Amino acid sequence: AFHHFAGTHLADTEHLHPEWSLVREYELSPVLLAMSHLWHDGSAPHHVVAAKGAPEAIADLCHLDPERRQAVADEAARLAEQGLRVLGVAKARHLAEQAWPGIQHDFDFEWLGLVGLADPLRPQVPEAVRQCQRAGIRVVMMTGDHPQTARRIAEQAGIDARDVLTGDDLERLAPEALSHRLGTVNVFARVAPAQKLLLVQALKARGEVVAMTGDGVNDAPALKAAHIGVAMGQRGTDVAREAAALVLLDDDFASIVDAIRLGRRIYANLRQAMRYTLAVHVPIILLSLLPLLLGLPLLLLPVHIAFLELVIDPSCSVVFEAQEGEPGLMEQPPRRASQPLLVVPDMGAALWQGAVIALGVMAVYLLALHLGTPGGQARAQAFVALVAANAALIALTRAMAQGWRQGWLHWPPVQRWVLGITLLALAGVGLWSPVASLFGFTALGLAQWAAGLVAGVLSVVLLQALSALSRT
Repeated sequence: AFHHFAGTHLADTEHLHPEWSLVREYELSPVLLAMSHLWHDGSAPHHVVAAKGAPEAIADLCHLDPERRQAVADEAARLAEQGLRVLGVAKARHLAEQAWPGIQHDFDFEWLGLVGLADPLRPQVPEAVRQCQRAGIRVVMMTGDHPQTARRIAEQAGIDARDVLTGDDLERLAPEALSHRLGTVNVFARVAPAQKLLLVQALKARGEVVAMTGDGVNDAPALKAAHIGVAMGQRGTDVAREAAALVLLDDDFASIVDAIRLGRRIYANLRQAMRYTLAVHVPIILLSLLPLLLGLPLLLLPVHIAFLELVIDPSCSVVFEAQEGEPGLMEQPPRRASQPLLVVPDMGAALWQGAVIALGVMAVYLLALHLGTPGGQARAQAFVALVAANAALIALTRAMAQGWRQGWLHWPPVQRWVLGITLLALAGVGLWSPVASLFGFTALGLAQWAAGLVAGVLSVVLLQALSALSRT
């Protein structure tokens, strides 16, 4: 900001000194929130010392009397209440032949004044914060700025700023008291880098899952300690990017919310794929065993199972992957970190679905045999019913997550492709004698093929009806 102001307002004036060289730097420290640069123009007998930092730190370097210090504090608070980032600035001279002082306090600084820097929030930040809050994600602000600046910016972002803790407050709190205050305080001001690490560790000790953003070298320990360190890609240092797990290429907080939404969508889609995979393999297992137990000819051969897997695999890897996400995905509380991908209720529902489909297909097979249908055609009709139920189960799995209308009536293009290819292949297996014989079947008539198709779909529709009844 200083360089930009100088370039736009002080160009071609005597106030700019491009020929000066930096000879020494005193860095910001937790003990003194100020930094100083020593500059030399190559001919003058002295160095020019420029200092900037927290107003109270610069006032201390200038050894201002209590009355002036209070005036500085009041003016800094007034500027901070406007949301400005407030810095104090001072200057000093140091003879070039003298040794450099060990600390900044050894310079004879002259107070210059206060500088207010406007760093407005991006327009999308308040909405991003609201989305986090609706999703059960708590947004905590840690900054080295003045408490009033922090409060004002937090209020603009939509963060509860009724209570603000400073770095000095943190130093006075015992671990138990800090843990208690972390339950209600969302804004921390005048925080040193080491205190950011302390806050991350304290939040983790409370059982929170912590994502931490940062861009500076001093932020690296806190970024590393957080469950998810997020570094800024544009203004972030190499050290911060190396310590982080994620790098924001656009330095935009809203991108974090987009990443959370994407992560939740992927997780929800994985759960749907797992439920479908478990449910669809239950009838394969049962229909391989039941004929043996009942003394009937084998219903499923290896080639049949291979055909089914050719339907199952693209359904899991393409159909569910392309899901847009469940309604209200960003209005659900975060899941526990220890929660497994497939919970017991999901497994129970999948086993129940698979068992009902298996019974429906077995009923088709037994009924066909009872009506005197030749064994080759009975197996073909049962196989058609099983594949149809498999395809319908995709819609049921989506309906359980997104509602029956979305699951049954609004199919994404990729699901239509999978269904179309499956039906064409199934028609070839069931209706065309050369292909049917490869599967150990006898070709079906069109009515028999359609009856098997309808029976398979009806078994899944029955599941949807039973599921709706159980919820009422």
